Amino acid sequence: MIYSENEILQYIEENDVKFVKLTFCDLHGRLKNISILSSELAVTFENGARITAKKISGFEVADGKDIYLFPDAKTMMVLPWRPQQGRVIRMFCYIRYKDGTPFEGDGRYFLKKAMKAAVSAGYCFRFGTSCEFTLFRNDENGIPTKIPHDNAGYCDTAPDDKGENIRRDVCLTLEQMGIHPVSSRHESGCGQHEIDFNASSALKAADTFLSFKSAVKSVAETHGVHASFMPKPLRTDCGNGMHISFNIFPDSDFLEERSTGTGDELKSAAAGIMEHIRDFTLFTNSTVNSYERLGEFTAPRDILWASDEGSQLIRMNPDSDETAVELRAADCVCNPYFVLGLMIYAALEGISGKAQLPAEKESRGRLPVSLEDAADCAEGSDFIRKYIPENILETLISCSRTEWKEYSTAYDKEAFEDQKYFYSL
Repeated sequence: MIYSENEILQYIEENDVKFVKLTFCDLHGRLKNISILSSELAVTFENGARITAKKISGFEVADGKDIYLFPDAKTMMVLPWRPQQGRVIRMFCYIRYKDGTPFEGDGRYFLKKAMKAAVSAGYCFRFGTSCEFTLFRNDENGIPTKIPHDNAGYCDTAPDDKGENIRRDVCLTLEQMGIHPVSSRHESGCGQHEIDFNASSALKAADTFLSFKSAVKSVAETHGVHASFMPKPLRTDCGNGMHISFNIFPDSDFLEERSTGTGDELKSAAAGIMEHIRDFTLFTNSTVNSYERLGEFTAPRDILWASDEGSQLIRMNPDSDETAVELRAADCVCNPYFVLGLMIYAALEGISGKAQLPAEKESRGRLPVSLEDAADCAEGSDFIRKYIPENILETLISCSRTEWKEYSTAYDKEAFEDQKYFYSL
Protein backbone atom coordinates (compact mmCIF):
# COMPACT_ATOMS: atom_id res chain seq x y z
CA MET A 1 0.00 0.00 0.00
CA ILE A 2 1.25 3.47 -0.90
CA TYR A 3 0.77 6.16 1.73
CA SER A 4 0.81 9.94 1.54
CA GLU A 5 2.74 11.97 4.12
CA ASN A 6 -0.47 12.79 6.01
CA GLU A 7 -1.58 9.15 5.97
CA ILE A 8 1.78 8.10 7.44
CA LEU A 9 1.44 10.62 10.26
CA GLN A 10 -2.02 9.23 10.96
CA TYR A 11 -0.71 5.65 10.80
CA ILE A 12 1.92 6.52 13.39
CA GLU A 13 -0.71 7.78 15.82
CA GLU A 14 -2.98 4.77 15.37
CA ASN A 15 -0.35 2.00 15.40
CA ASP A 16 2.02 2.83 18.26
CA VAL A 17 4.97 3.71 16.01
CA LYS A 18 7.83 5.12 18.10
CA PHE A 19 10.76 5.31 15.69
CA VAL A 20 11.28 6.03 12.01
CA LYS A 21 14.37 4.79 10.18
CA LEU A 22 15.51 7.06 7.38
CA THR A 23 17.38 4.80 4.98
CA PHE A 24 19.80 5.54 2.15
CA CYS A 25 22.83 4.09 0.35
CA ASP A 26 26.40 5.25 0.41
CA LEU A 27 28.13 5.55 -2.94
CA HIS A 28 29.15 1.87 -2.84
CA GLY A 29 25.65 0.52 -2.21
CA ARG A 30 25.96 -0.13 1.53
CA LEU A 31 22.74 0.50 3.38
CA LYS A 32 22.81 3.34 5.93
CA ASN A 33 20.17 4.86 8.15
CA ILE A 34 19.44 7.22 11.00
CA SER A 35 16.51 6.90 13.40
CA ILE A 36 14.23 9.70 14.49
CA LEU A 37 11.38 9.73 16.98
CA SER A 38 8.06 9.47 15.20
CA SER A 39 7.08 12.84 16.70
CA GLU A 40 9.81 14.44 14.55
CA LEU A 41 8.59 13.05 11.23
CA ALA A 42 6.29 15.91 10.24
CA VAL A 43 9.17 18.38 10.54
CA THR A 44 11.50 15.98 8.73
CA PHE A 45 9.13 15.67 5.78
CA GLU A 46 9.41 19.44 5.38
CA ASN A 47 13.01 20.21 6.35
CA GLY A 48 14.87 16.89 6.05
CA ALA A 49 17.27 15.34 8.55
CA ARG A 50 20.88 16.50 8.44
CA ILE A 51 23.72 13.98 8.18
CA THR A 52 27.48 14.45 8.18
CA ALA A 53 28.59 13.78 4.62
CA LYS A 54 32.32 13.42 5.30
CA LYS A 55 31.71 10.38 7.53
CA ILE A 56 30.03 8.40 4.73
CA SER A 57 32.09 6.62 2.10
CA GLY A 58 31.98 8.56 -1.16
CA PHE A 59 29.97 11.46 0.21
CA GLU A 60 33.08 13.58 0.73
CA VAL A 61 32.15 15.15 -2.61
CA ALA A 62 29.72 17.37 -0.70
CA ASP A 63 32.88 19.37 0.11
CA GLY A 64 31.86 20.32 3.62
CA LYS A 65 28.28 21.29 2.77
CA ASP A 66 25.41 19.97 4.86
CA ILE A 67 23.25 17.31 3.22
CA TYR A 68 19.76 16.29 4.27
CA LEU A 69 17.63 13.15 4.07
CA PHE A 70 14.10 13.64 2.76
CA PRO A 71 11.94 10.52 3.28
CA ASP A 72 9.98 9.22 0.31
CA ALA A 73 6.51 8.58 1.75
CA LYS A 74 5.71 6.05 -0.99
CA THR A 75 8.36 3.67 0.42
CA MET A 76 7.03 3.44 3.99
CA MET A 77 6.99 -0.04 5.49
CA VAL A 78 6.91 -1.58 8.95
CA LEU A 79 10.01 -3.59 9.96
CA PRO A 80 8.56 -6.98 11.01
CA TRP A 81 11.65 -8.06 12.98
CA ARG A 82 11.31 -5.10 15.34
CA PRO A 83 8.91 -5.09 18.38
CA GLN A 84 5.20 -4.77 17.68
CA GLN A 85 4.89 -2.59 20.76
CA GLY A 86 6.65 0.62 19.94
CA ARG A 87 6.83 -0.22 16.24
CA VAL A 88 9.55 0.88 13.84
CA ILE A 89 8.83 2.02 10.31
CA ARG A 90 11.33 2.68 7.54
CA MET A 91 11.44 4.91 4.48
CA PHE A 92 14.01 5.31 1.73
CA CYS A 93 15.22 8.86 1.28
CA TYR A 94 16.31 11.34 -1.33
CA ILE A 95 19.40 13.34 -0.42
CA ARG A 96 19.60 17.09 -0.98
CA TYR A 97 21.66 20.11 -0.07
CA LYS A 98 20.19 22.73 2.25
CA ASP A 99 18.95 24.80 -0.71
CA GLY A 100 17.01 21.80 -2.05
CA THR A 101 19.48 20.93 -4.82
CA PRO A 102 19.85 17.14 -5.27
CA PHE A 103 23.10 15.72 -3.90
CA GLU A 104 25.25 14.27 -6.71
CA GLY A 105 25.84 11.03 -4.79
CA ASP A 106 22.14 10.26 -4.39
CA GLY A 107 21.63 7.06 -6.36
CA ARG A 108 17.82 7.24 -6.10
CA TYR A 109 17.86 10.65 -7.77
CA PHE A 110 20.21 9.33 -10.47
CA LEU A 111 17.88 6.43 -11.21
CA LYS A 112 14.82 8.65 -11.19
CA LYS A 113 16.48 10.87 -13.83
CA ALA A 114 17.20 7.80 -15.97
CA MET A 115 13.56 6.70 -15.68
CA LYS A 116 12.42 10.16 -16.81
CA ALA A 117 14.80 9.97 -19.78
CA ALA A 118 13.19 6.66 -20.75
CA VAL A 119 9.69 8.13 -20.53
CA SER A 120 10.80 11.12 -22.62
CA ALA A 121 11.94 8.65 -25.27
CA GLY A 122 8.57 6.87 -25.09
CA TYR A 123 9.60 3.82 -23.07
CA CYS A 124 8.87 2.21 -19.72
CA PHE A 125 11.43 -0.20 -18.26
CA ARG A 126 10.57 -2.95 -15.78
CA PHE A 127 13.27 -4.83 -13.86
CA GLY A 128 13.37 -8.11 -11.97
CA THR A 129 16.22 -9.57 -9.93
CA SER A 130 17.47 -13.00 -8.92
CA CYS A 131 19.76 -12.66 -5.90
CA GLU A 132 22.19 -15.17 -4.38
CA PHE A 133 23.69 -15.33 -0.90
CA THR A 134 25.54 -17.86 1.24
CA LEU A 135 24.79 -18.93 4.82
CA PHE A 136 27.67 -19.73 7.17
CA ARG A 137 27.81 -21.25 10.64
CA ASN A 138 28.71 -19.17 13.66
CA ASP A 139 31.15 -20.41 16.30
CA GLU A 140 30.29 -20.91 19.97
CA ASN A 141 30.76 -17.18 20.56
CA GLY A 142 28.45 -16.19 17.73
CA ILE A 143 31.31 -15.14 15.43
CA PRO A 144 30.83 -16.09 11.75
CA THR A 145 33.05 -18.87 10.42
CA LYS A 146 33.86 -19.80 6.82
CA ILE A 147 32.07 -23.13 7.27
CA PRO A 148 28.96 -23.28 5.03
CA HIS A 149 25.65 -23.88 6.75
CA ASP A 150 25.12 -27.04 4.67
CA ASN A 151 26.59 -29.05 1.79
CA ALA A 152 23.46 -29.28 -0.33
CA GLY A 153 23.27 -28.52 -4.05
CA TYR A 154 20.90 -27.03 -6.60
CA CYS A 155 17.21 -27.42 -5.66
CA ASP A 156 18.03 -29.98 -2.95
CA THR A 157 15.50 -30.54 -0.19
CA ALA A 158 15.61 -30.89 3.58
CA PRO A 159 17.32 -32.37 5.49
CA ASP A 160 20.27 -31.82 3.13
CA ASP A 161 19.05 -28.26 2.57
CA LYS A 162 19.39 -26.77 6.05
CA GLY A 163 18.39 -23.31 4.92
CA GLU A 164 14.81 -24.15 3.96
CA ASN A 165 13.28 -22.63 7.09
CA ILE A 166 15.49 -19.56 6.83
CA ARG A 167 14.39 -18.91 3.25
CA ARG A 168 10.79 -19.41 4.30
CA ASP A 169 11.13 -16.88 7.10
CA VAL A 170 12.84 -14.42 4.76
CA CYS A 171 9.98 -14.71 2.26
CA LEU A 172 7.32 -14.36 4.98
CA THR A 173 9.14 -11.35 6.40
CA LEU A 174 9.27 -9.74 2.97
CA GLU A 175 5.55 -10.37 2.51
CA GLN A 176 4.88 -8.52 5.75
CA MET A 177 6.87 -5.64 4.24
CA GLY A 178 4.67 -5.63 1.14
CA ILE A 179 7.30 -7.37 -1.02
CA HIS A 180 6.32 -10.61 -2.76
CA PRO A 181 9.12 -12.98 -3.83
CA VAL A 182 8.40 -15.25 -6.78
CA SER A 183 10.42 -18.27 -5.69
CA SER A 184 13.32 -19.42 -3.54
CA ARG A 185 15.66 -22.39 -3.68
CA HIS A 186 18.96 -23.83 -2.61
CA GLU A 187 21.54 -22.91 -5.23
CA SER A 188 24.52 -24.89 -6.53
CA GLY A 189 27.09 -23.87 -3.92
CA CYS A 190 27.41 -25.17 -0.37
CA GLY A 191 25.17 -23.06 1.86
CA GLN A 192 24.11 -21.00 -1.18
CA HIS A 193 20.56 -19.79 -1.77
CA GLU A 194 18.62 -17.71 -4.27
CA ILE A 195 15.42 -15.67 -4.05
CA ASP A 196 13.76 -14.27 -7.18
CA PHE A 197 11.53 -11.21 -7.57
CA ASN A 198 8.95 -10.18 -10.14
CA ALA A 199 9.54 -7.28 -12.47
CA SER A 200 8.60 -3.80 -11.27
CA SER A 201 9.57 -0.20 -11.95
CA ALA A 202 13.30 0.48 -11.76
CA LEU A 203 13.05 2.47 -8.53
CA LYS A 204 10.89 -0.14 -6.82
CA ALA A 205 13.19 -2.94 -8.00
CA ALA A 206 16.23 -1.20 -6.48
CA ASP A 207 14.40 -0.48 -3.22
CA THR A 208 13.17 -4.09 -3.09
CA PHE A 209 16.69 -5.39 -3.60
CA LEU A 210 18.01 -3.41 -0.61
CA SER A 211 15.02 -4.41 1.54
CA PHE A 212 15.69 -8.04 0.62
CA LYS A 213 19.34 -7.82 1.70
CA SER A 214 18.34 -6.25 5.01
CA ALA A 215 15.71 -8.93 5.63
CA VAL A 216 18.12 -11.78 4.82
CA LYS A 217 20.74 -10.44 7.22
CA SER A 218 18.21 -9.89 10.02
CA VAL A 219 16.41 -13.24 9.64
CA ALA A 220 19.69 -15.18 9.38
CA GLU A 221 20.86 -13.64 12.64
CA THR A 222 17.72 -14.82 14.44
CA HIS A 223 18.55 -18.35 13.23
CA GLY A 224 22.10 -18.12 14.56
CA VAL A 225 23.83 -18.11 11.16
CA HIS A 226 25.68 -15.50 9.12
CA ALA A 227 24.39 -14.42 5.69
CA SER A 228 27.01 -13.14 3.26
CA PHE A 229 26.48 -11.48 -0.11
CA MET A 230 30.24 -11.47 -0.73
CA PRO A 231 30.67 -12.25 -4.46
CA LYS A 232 33.18 -15.06 -3.91
CA PRO A 233 33.25 -16.08 -0.23
CA LEU A 234 34.70 -19.54 -0.96
CA ARG A 235 37.53 -19.76 -3.48
CA THR A 236 36.64 -23.31 -4.57
CA ASP A 237 32.86 -22.95 -4.79
CA CYS A 238 30.24 -20.96 -6.69
CA GLY A 239 30.11 -17.22 -6.16
CA ASN A 240 27.09 -15.04 -5.37
CA GLY A 241 25.71 -13.08 -8.29
CA MET A 242 22.64 -11.03 -9.14
CA HIS A 243 20.90 -11.61 -12.45
CA ILE A 244 19.03 -8.49 -13.57
CA SER A 245 16.28 -8.93 -16.14
CA PHE A 246 14.41 -6.15 -17.87
CA ASN A 247 11.73 -5.65 -20.44
CA ILE A 248 10.61 -2.55 -22.30
CA PHE A 249 7.10 -1.34 -22.97
CA PRO A 250 5.74 1.75 -24.68
CA ASP A 251 5.06 4.44 -22.09
CA SER A 252 1.32 4.93 -21.59
CA ASP A 253 1.46 8.44 -23.09
CA PHE A 254 2.83 6.96 -26.31
CA LEU A 255 0.63 3.88 -26.65
CA GLU A 256 -1.38 5.22 -29.60
CA GLU A 257 1.78 6.15 -31.50
CA ARG A 258 3.70 2.97 -30.67
CA SER A 259 1.34 0.01 -30.31
CA THR A 260 3.18 -2.54 -32.46
CA GLY A 261 5.42 -4.04 -29.78
CA THR A 262 9.06 -3.55 -28.82
CA GLY A 263 10.85 -6.64 -30.15
CA ASP A 264 13.34 -4.69 -32.26
CA GLU A 265 13.87 -2.15 -29.50
CA LEU A 266 14.63 -4.93 -27.03
CA LYS A 267 17.30 -6.36 -29.31
CA SER A 268 18.84 -2.91 -29.76
CA ALA A 269 18.66 -2.34 -25.99
CA ALA A 270 20.58 -5.58 -25.38
CA ALA A 271 23.13 -4.56 -28.01
CA GLY A 272 23.53 -1.17 -26.29
CA ILE A 273 24.28 -2.85 -22.98
CA MET A 274 26.80 -5.18 -24.62
CA GLU A 275 28.48 -2.14 -26.19
CA HIS A 276 28.81 -0.26 -22.88
CA ILE A 277 29.12 -3.04 -20.28
CA ARG A 278 32.89 -2.64 -19.94
CA ASP A 279 32.32 1.06 -19.26
CA PHE A 280 30.10 0.38 -16.24
CA THR A 281 31.50 -2.89 -14.89
CA LEU A 282 32.98 -0.76 -12.09
CA PHE A 283 29.38 -0.27 -10.97
CA THR A 284 28.05 -3.82 -11.49
CA ASN A 285 31.14 -5.40 -9.91
CA SER A 286 32.49 -2.92 -7.41
CA THR A 287 34.96 -4.85 -5.23
CA VAL A 288 38.25 -6.68 -5.65
CA ASN A 289 36.44 -9.88 -4.72
CA SER A 290 33.89 -9.39 -7.53
CA TYR A 291 36.53 -10.36 -10.09
CA GLU A 292 37.25 -13.65 -8.32
CA ARG A 293 33.72 -14.71 -9.31
CA LEU A 294 33.66 -13.59 -12.95
CA GLY A 295 34.74 -16.36 -15.30
CA GLU A 296 34.33 -19.06 -12.61
CA PHE A 297 31.65 -21.77 -12.78
CA THR A 298 28.77 -20.16 -14.76
CA ALA A 299 29.61 -16.51 -14.02
CA PRO A 300 30.27 -14.67 -17.31
CA ARG A 301 33.59 -13.34 -18.60
CA ASP A 302 33.04 -13.00 -22.36
CA ILE A 303 30.75 -10.31 -23.75
CA LEU A 304 28.26 -12.41 -25.70
CA TRP A 305 24.62 -13.36 -25.66
CA ALA A 306 22.84 -16.69 -25.98
CA SER A 307 19.32 -18.05 -25.66
CA ASP A 308 20.22 -21.23 -23.78
CA GLU A 309 21.54 -21.59 -20.23
CA GLY A 310 25.27 -21.10 -19.83
CA SER A 311 27.95 -18.61 -18.85
CA GLN A 312 26.93 -15.86 -21.26
CA LEU A 313 26.81 -12.20 -20.28
CA ILE A 314 23.27 -11.75 -21.60
CA ARG A 315 20.56 -14.34 -21.94
CA MET A 316 17.58 -13.65 -24.18
CA ASN A 317 15.48 -15.12 -26.96
CA PRO A 318 15.46 -12.46 -29.69
CA ASP A 319 12.74 -14.26 -31.64
CA SER A 320 10.19 -13.53 -28.90
CA ASP A 321 8.72 -10.06 -28.37
CA GLU A 322 7.83 -10.98 -24.78
CA THR A 323 11.19 -12.18 -23.59
CA ALA A 324 13.27 -10.21 -21.10
CA VAL A 325 16.93 -9.35 -21.42
CA GLU A 326 18.90 -10.85 -18.53
CA LEU A 327 22.24 -9.34 -17.54
CA ARG A 328 24.21 -11.96 -15.61
CA ALA A 329 27.38 -10.08 -14.61
CA ALA A 330 26.35 -8.03 -11.56
CA ASP A 331 26.72 -9.10 -7.94
CA CYS A 332 24.75 -8.21 -4.83
CA VAL A 333 27.22 -5.69 -3.38
CA CYS A 334 26.60 -3.12 -6.11
CA ASN A 335 24.69 0.14 -5.72
CA PRO A 336 21.47 -0.88 -7.49
CA TYR A 337 20.37 2.66 -8.27
CA PHE A 338 23.45 3.46 -10.33
CA VAL A 339 23.47 0.03 -11.98
CA LEU A 340 19.84 0.13 -13.12
CA GLY A 341 20.21 3.75 -14.18
CA LEU A 342 23.24 2.98 -16.33
CA MET A 343 21.48 -0.03 -17.83
CA ILE A 344 18.61 2.25 -18.86
CA TYR A 345 20.96 4.79 -20.43
CA ALA A 346 22.93 2.09 -22.28
CA ALA A 347 19.69 0.51 -23.53
CA LEU A 348 18.33 3.88 -24.70
CA GLU A 349 21.54 4.59 -26.60
CA GLY A 350 21.27 1.18 -28.22
CA ILE A 351 17.67 1.87 -29.23
CA SER A 352 18.29 5.38 -30.55
CA GLY A 353 21.30 4.16 -32.56
CA LYS A 354 19.42 1.06 -33.79
CA ALA A 355 22.32 -1.07 -32.51
CA GLN A 356 22.46 -4.60 -33.89
CA LEU A 357 23.07 -7.73 -31.88
CA PRO A 358 26.07 -9.79 -32.98
CA ALA A 359 25.53 -13.42 -33.91
CA GLU A 360 24.55 -15.65 -31.00
CA LYS A 361 27.59 -16.66 -28.90
CA GLU A 362 29.86 -14.35 -30.91
CA SER A 363 32.17 -12.66 -28.39
CA ARG A 364 32.54 -8.89 -28.48
CA GLY A 365 35.44 -8.83 -26.03
CA ARG A 366 35.81 -9.62 -22.35
CA LEU A 367 34.75 -7.99 -19.12
CA PRO A 368 37.49 -6.22 -17.12
CA VAL A 369 39.72 -8.72 -15.35
CA SER A 370 40.22 -6.74 -12.13
CA LEU A 371 38.95 -3.77 -10.16
CA GLU A 372 41.86 -1.74 -11.50
CA ASP A 373 40.97 -2.67 -15.08
CA ALA A 374 37.32 -1.71 -14.44
CA ALA A 375 38.39 1.66 -13.03
CA ASP A 376 40.48 2.31 -16.15
CA CYS A 377 37.53 1.46 -18.38
CA ALA A 378 35.20 3.81 -16.49
CA GLU A 379 37.76 6.61 -16.46
CA GLY A 380 38.23 6.48 -20.22
CA SER A 381 34.54 6.14 -21.05
CA ASP A 382 32.66 8.98 -22.76
CA PHE A 383 29.45 7.08 -21.95
CA ILE A 384 30.12 7.14 -18.20
CA ARG A 385 31.23 10.78 -18.22
CA LYS A 386 28.01 11.69 -20.04
CA TYR A 387 25.83 10.45 -17.17
CA ILE A 388 27.87 10.18 -13.94
CA PRO A 389 28.77 13.52 -12.29
CA GLU A 390 32.51 14.15 -12.57
CA ASN A 391 33.14 14.43 -8.82
CA ILE A 392 31.29 11.17 -8.18
CA LEU A 393 33.23 9.34 -10.90
CA GLU A 394 36.57 10.66 -9.62
CA THR A 395 35.70 9.54 -6.08
CA LEU A 396 34.68 6.04 -7.19
CA ILE A 397 37.80 5.62 -9.31
CA SER A 398 40.04 6.87 -6.50
CA CYS A 399 38.43 4.53 -3.96
CA SER A 400 38.70 1.58 -6.36
CA ARG A 401 42.37 2.19 -7.08
CA THR A 402 43.14 2.55 -3.37
CA GLU A 403 41.38 -0.73 -2.69
CA TRP A 404 43.24 -2.42 -5.55
CA LYS A 405 46.59 -1.15 -4.28
CA GLU A 406 45.86 -2.42 -0.76
CA TYR A 407 44.88 -5.79 -2.18
CA SER A 408 47.90 -6.00 -4.49
CA THR A 409 50.34 -5.35 -1.66
CA ALA A 410 48.59 -7.61 0.88
CA TYR A 411 50.67 -10.61 1.96
CA ASP A 412 47.57 -12.83 2.29
CA LYS A 413 45.12 -11.69 -0.37
CA GLU A 414 42.34 -14.07 0.64
CA ALA A 415 42.58 -12.89 4.26
CA PHE A 416 42.45 -9.29 3.01
CA GLU A 417 39.22 -9.99 1.14
CA ASP A 418 37.66 -11.84 4.08
CA GLN A 419 38.48 -9.03 6.49
CA LYS A 420 37.15 -6.37 4.13
CA TYR A 421 34.02 -8.07 2.81
CA PHE A 422 33.01 -11.27 4.58
CA TYR A 423 31.61 -9.76 7.76
CA SER A 424 30.11 -6.61 6.28
CA LEU A 425 28.71 -7.52 2.85
